[in-house]
Amino acid sequence: MSNIPKDLRYTKEHEYVKPTADKAVVQIGITDYAQGELGDVVYVDLPKPGAAFGHMDVFGTIEAVKAVSELFCPVTGTVVEVNGALESDPALVNKDPYGAGWMIKLRVKDSGEMATLLDSAAYAKHIGE
Repeated sequence: MSNIPKDLRYTKEHEYVKPTADKAVVQIGITDYAQGELGDVVYVDLPKPGAAFGHMDVFGTIEAVKAVSELFCPVTGTVVEVNGALESDPALVNKDPYGAGWMIKLRVKDSGEMATLLDSAAYAKHIGE
């Protein structure tokens, strides 16, 4: 069974949104289920701070031994921080997707978009758990 924290929100494309200490900023990455489906992550291509994305725009790619997948921005906003540790150790996504393997921090433009995301129960149902 996948780890699906109850305090996060999810997309059907397997990204998660995690609150941060700054109420206007969220942390975004891929779910435990997604990293398990991808297999060993070997490269992550992420945007630079200051890049702006709309709801479900592609913000980067993740490359695993099996495939390359696009990363979708769950909410509209501007990148305020990128996880530089993934450049030298992309496998952090496999080891700790909700912690050290986070991808970007985003300043949310419209907090109302959070309501369009799945809660943990809906995400678990979506992936068949």
